[in-house]
Amino acid sequence: MHRHIDAAPGIRLWVEERGPADAPPLLLIMGAQASGVGWPDPFVDLLAAHHRVIRYDHRDTGRSTWAFDEHPYPITQLAADAVTVLDACGADRAHVVGLSLGGMLAQLLLADHPDRLRTATLLGTQALSSTPYVRPDGVAVPVEELPGIDPRVLELWARPVPPDLELEAELDRRVEHWRLLSGDVLPFDAAYTRAFERGIIEHTGHHRTNTAHGRADASGMDRTRGLARNEVPTLVISAPAEPVFPPPHPQHLAQVIRGARLVEIPGMGHALPPAVHAPLAAAILEHSRS
Repeated sequence: MHRHIDAAPGIRLWVEERGPADAPPLLLIMGAQASGVGWPDPFVDLLAAHHRVIRYDHRDTGRSTWAFDEHPYPITQLAADAVTVLDACGADRAHVVGLSLGGMLAQLLLADHPDRLRTATLLGTQALSSTPYVRPDGVAVPVEELPGIDPRVLELWARPVPPDLELEAELDRRVEHWRLLSGDVLPFDAAYTRAFERGIIEHTGHHRTNTAHGRADASGMDRTRGLARNEVPTLVISAPAEPVFPPPHPQHLAQVIRGARLVEIPGMGHALPPAVHAPLAAAILEHSRS
């Protein structure tokens, strides 16, 4: 079942619910410039066997309102949108899973709205904390010295995208993007990725790109104290082939979020190919059950 909900005057969000209506709700929060259908259907179905899974399009993605230039907002507003989605779906408390920027939004929820979360699972993201990372040998590493984004990814992100790019050329660009984001461990299936992105374009209704989340104000997101006081059961997924927030970012997350535990998905990068669906879903379901 899918529908639109009102998040603010002139702003509507596309929302889908899948799974038994009486099952514990589980909210999926996607990354920057990514729509809710970036969570692959087979993966969502694995979770929906035990949960009422809620996924949605951020504003300026998918079928939600694209109006950043007329209605600019800070990144923190996207976390408020997640709470709005829970309200609209009648979910007083939910399990929350966040990927990339979605993992940062989930941390904002942990710190600011812990009463709305049953559990949290974070993947492919960085800590919203200024606390140094303590290496196994006891050496403290300042946050600004943790490994950065793979230069190949940065180079691709820096390339301008022509506004009149044809569909097949845009699909070529997206496949190249996901080839890099997938990491260098698991085999990359270009045909699968192309078909997956074609489905996202069909869902959206066009293949225009949007830079709204990259232009949104990212200030005021540090939650060092709130994460240190966390009482929500939190799972951090470690992806050894992650090119955006590579290890030890997951280990740092598990240190700064009180009570968090770490689970590694072998071969995983910053993407959700079929090879990671079963182990990732199993880790999330075990966490939500416990």
